[in-house]
Amino acid sequence: MFSPWRSAYIDTFKGGEKRKTCLFCEMKKNRKADQKNLVVWRGKNCFVVMNKYPYNSGHVLIVPYKHTADFLSFLPEEYKEIMATAARSIKALQAFSKPEGFNFGANLGRVAGAGVDKHIHFHIVPRWKGDVNFMPVLADIKIISESIETTRKALIKKFKKL
Repeated sequence: MFSPWRSAYIDTFKGGEKRKTCLFCEMKKNRKADQKNLVVWRGKNCFVVMNKYPYNSGHVLIVPYKHTADFLSFLPEEYKEIMATAARSIKALQAFSKPEGFNFGANLGRVAGAGVDKHIHFHIVPRWKGDVNFMPVLADIKIISESIETTRKALIKKFKKL
């Protein structure tokens, strides 16, 4: 997936300054800012957050609390919760927006496309037949049909029911 509009998010923080701290570790610590940070759900070993620059409406990230770039460093209980959280996220998205499919995965390392390469995270992107459009190619714009906060609030309700 080609997404040039995400470069500002990946490479910078506020005012074009390079980020000095880990975005996900900040979210982990600052629970009072969950609404501002678009956090949907928190578990023991990971949390779910809306992607601020989504590929599609409903694009969420599963973020382990452990700050690591090494996929092999997770403990069995961490792997288990990450996968259970992926299933829960997919169920919530199915109940909310009824996608026809999903992209699910992680970009491990900068050369593999990871924007935040020091803290592994997993993407779940809802997909619908025909959801690819020409706007990113022509105008560096991605059309998202619903506000992230509206989607976040709906997913929070769905997560509570699961």
